[in-house]
Amino acid sequence: MITLTNRLLLILGMALVPLAALADQPNDAAALEGVEQGKVVFDINNSNASSLNLYLAVIRETHDDLVRQGIEPDILLAFRGPAVTLVSTDRERLDLSDFDALDQIADHIADLEMLGVRMEGCGVATRLFQVDNNTLLDGIKPVGNTFVSLIGYQARGYAVIPIY
Repeated sequence: MITLTNRLLLILGMALVPLAALADQPNDAAALEGVEQGKVVFDINNSNASSLNLYLAVIRETHDDLVRQGIEPDILLAFRGPAVTLVSTDRERLDLSDFDALDQIADHIADLEMLGVRMEGCGVATRLFQVDNNTLLDGIKPVGNTFVSLIGYQARGYAVIPIY
């Protein structure tokens, strides 16, 4: 017969299993020592919808990992090159087989915007790839030239991570 004390111990033990799993989870404590804010620009120049969808999921995970480890995320996504075609509501030039990934990209963009992630679309790229700036997904602000943005953000202490 299980006593009340044994039941409580069993319940407590089951509750501690997730905490033990978290303790075993790898962390980035050594790299983040003394860091209070994670300042990063993801330089996104990617032409594959499935690949971009995966990268956006990992960027979301990166945001969450920073928060989990007590670091304030300060994240910017800079879409340039052919990536601007994947973050536009105009899908005429894109393959129908990419539409599911494009829908997921739009969902990631909306989620990231709600988390406070800032996003830019390169005006040079939208001009070269004939993407109307007004068709960029909500949350993506057109800028003149993301190369200039990258220079400015890097000079202000942001890490630049290329996504190609």
